[in-house]
Amino acid sequence: MKKMTTGQNNKGFSETGLRRMRDVLARHVASGKIPGLVALVSRHGETHVEAIGTMRHDGGAPMRRDTIFRMASTSKPVAVAPVMILLDECRLRLDDPVDPWLPELADRRVLKRPDGPLDDTVPARRPITVRDLLTSTFGLGMDITSLGTPIMGAIFEQGLTPDLPVPMPEPEEWMRRLGTLPLMHQPGERWQYHISNDLLGVLVDRVTGQSFETFLRERIFEPLGMKDTGFHVPDNKIDRLPPLYAPNPQTGEFTVWDEAKGGRHSQPPAFQGGGGGLCSTVDDYHAYYRMLLNHGMHGTERILSRPAVELMTTNRLTPEQQAARNAMARDNVHLSFGQGQHGGWGFGMAVRTYRGDYASIGQFGWDGGSGTSTYADPDNQLFGMLLTQVGMSTPDSARLIHDFWTTVYQAIED
Repeated sequence: MKKMTTGQNNKGFSETGLRRMRDVLARHVASGKIPGLVALVSRHGETHVEAIGTMRHDGGAPMRRDTIFRMASTSKPVAVAPVMILLDECRLRLDDPVDPWLPELADRRVLKRPDGPLDDTVPARRPITVRDLLTSTFGLGMDITSLGTPIMGAIFEQGLTPDLPVPMPEPEEWMRRLGTLPLMHQPGERWQYHISNDLLGVLVDRVTGQSFETFLRERIFEPLGMKDTGFHVPDNKIDRLPPLYAPNPQTGEFTVWDEAKGGRHSQPPAFQGGGGGLCSTVDDYHAYYRMLLNHGMHGTERILSRPAVELMTTNRLTPEQQAARNAMARDNVHLSFGQGQHGGWGFGMAVRTYRGDYASIGQFGWDGGSGTSTYADPDNQLFGMLLTQVGMSTPDSARLIHDFWTTVYQAIED
């Protein structure tokens, strides 16, 4: 554990609290359910990192501070930043229709009822806007309360979601397939997860004429020194990537979902997915979230405007748009293992709108299905993240994440 001394009035964490955090994290690893983890907490310039356990469940190399993880849905809060840059530069406007850039989404049809046949539709009441994509309310998304409906079946069959069950095609083909489907809801009506975040990458690509990753690298990663972040892990770093496990939900047996060498992240992907495609490290993500806590500044360099950061990190949903999200958090807690009890959603990330656990109102960030969690809390000037290699096919990594956040907040010292 890295200790830094700070002035008495500006103390970040209590020694006792940090010791408890380490003990709780170590207990999860000792249980045999979590092979290894890397955690980082930072407050008032004081940063602590814990690397516990091993890369593989059967032992092997130890976890290290520079271990690279598949960020899964914790990609979303980072991948939204390029769109904010385009808004800052007036190359996009929030309420512009996306048709000029994404003609595949023009003249949408909308299902008469979300569980109805794909040809029972009405015309969309209005075009899809940039705002609809940023808030995940454009009319289509992953909806675990709608599994088994014709539209959700079509989304999976067409490869519109990451590697479930077929790999995502390259962006032009992905857009073509997306354009063949009706929307589940009218544009702007209802929050739905994930697909809009992948669409934002295509939008950036088409507006800038650069690949999504190139724009991210030039405008976000390089200025912030995020040297280990990208959509794949090059050969010279692949030894720093652990396998990703998806334990068997019935037996708990460790199943490799994605190996490092030769796996999904060992080559550049056909589709650079802003919804879940990034790999990164604790220090890279710390740099990004510290910039957000700093109102868009990195040292003396401005990455995003202050209003852009405020838009991203405050709730953008109306009560009607939020109804589905609230229902999922409240009624399907057994499916999400308690993830998602935050209230609001900004752009690409959750925002706490009520005090439901130890975290303050205004905390923003997200979790990933690969066992990752990244949040910042402006009220406490706090950033924390926990990265594991255990997917959420069982509750184990979700419970570890919950315990991590409890111990982060109990360690705050003022």
